[in-house]
Amino acid sequence: MADSALLFSQVQAVLPDEIVTTNVLISNGVIADLDAAGTVTADQKIDGRGLYLMAGVIDDQVHFREPGLTHKEDLANASRACAAGGVTTFLEMPNTKPPATTIRAVRHKESLAAQKSLVNYGFYIGATPDNLTELQAATDVPGIKIFIGSSTGNLLVDNQEALERIFSQTNLPLCAHCEDEATVRNNALKYEGRSDVAVHSLIRDVEAAKIATARAIDLACRHRHRFHVLHVSTAAELPLLSPETRPFVTAEVCPHHLFFNVDDYDRLGSLIQMNPSVKTSEDNQQLWQALRDGKIQVIATDHAPHTLEEKQQPYPHSPSGLPAVENSLALLLDQVTRGNCRLTDVSRWMSDAPARVWGIVGKGRIAQGYDADLVLVDLRRHQTIQNERQHTKSRWSPWAGQTLTGWPIATWIKGECVYRDGQFDDQVRGSKPRFDHQRGGYWSTPDGIGLA
Repeated sequence: MADSALLFSQVQAVLPDEIVTTNVLISNGVIADLDAAGTVTADQKIDGRGLYLMAGVIDDQVHFREPGLTHKEDLANASRACAAGGVTTFLEMPNTKPPATTIRAVRHKESLAAQKSLVNYGFYIGATPDNLTELQAATDVPGIKIFIGSSTGNLLVDNQEALERIFSQTNLPLCAHCEDEATVRNNALKYEGRSDVAVHSLIRDVEAAKIATARAIDLACRHRHRFHVLHVSTAAELPLLSPETRPFVTAEVCPHHLFFNVDDYDRLGSLIQMNPSVKTSEDNQQLWQALRDGKIQVIATDHAPHTLEEKQQPYPHSPSGLPAVENSLALLLDQVTRGNCRLTDVSRWMSDAPARVWGIVGKGRIAQGYDADLVLVDLRRHQTIQNERQHTKSRWSPWAGQTLTGWPIATWIKGECVYRDGQFDDQVRGSKPRFDHQRGGYWSTPDGIGLA
């Protein structure tokens, strides 16, 4: 934690419901004053004129591959990518090798992150058909991840009896990859023999997503258990996110499902091969509208890198997944400059909402007393995404060649500058935040998750 004072002078601070030009004082790693006098004593002053100060992004769905698959990604490189992209906290999924399906495995990943991560971190515990005792004993983690389809080994949980036990006999918030395994397998047989990557969206089709999402929401509502729908990919899922589910159900969408569709396979091939698959341009439009309407609350990346060589294998040998964590905020800032959403929307979707969903205390807002996890943004900056400039270990992006307007230029972790204009402070380390699930999650915290 920083022991000195930092003043952002005349910066445009992105608050939950408005943007105000003000002086923001940081002291001892927290936001001390949102209307500080310009003459206040501070060890460092940053001229914020023409720039925007936002709460750091909380990416609640990433795959950073450590331990076991570090040739694709690792915590050191991934956390650098986070810092460069304005992501100050990540929540990582359990499908590493070995999978994090025990408390001991989760604690091991936390110890690795404490040594290596430049930004804050949390790790889900993974559900299996037979680890209920571990799930019941787990504490101080963001939640439980279930793979209802699309997994390997013992992480796949598609047996109804096992799902009923998890939803009825655990207390942590749940999230799930929702694709119906039976539908995917039947479609794979139906299209057996096709080797063009576009068939991926026929195998992992709309029905596979809709069936599994409906199944999970039914479980959540019947057992009155908080549940987060990961990576909504199709308009067919949106009617399931009705107001009646709202005490228990929240949802998210990923940039690749907002920006890519089946028409992009000809141009990008397996680089946009994802689970769930990309769908149609109409799905893109309706997912955007669901964000604006509040049916979907969160944007997260599902950052899941593979080496370029692995991705360029012929389908179906090409793996699903793509890197996104260092470009996600810039992609959304570009939409702000195009007039498709507001900066306050982006901050709500990417910072405030995930903090509330997962009970991350003192995070997600620019508010007095909150942690000074911050990102400074220049909405005038034009920059082209280039593979060779990526910080992720995989060193490629499906958005390579795209020029965006609006970029994060500096990132702070509890008041310590970890990244600025291409330079990192590799001495900075993030920490595990406090997860307080007793606050009730997203629907119980309209004024923010609050402080310790």
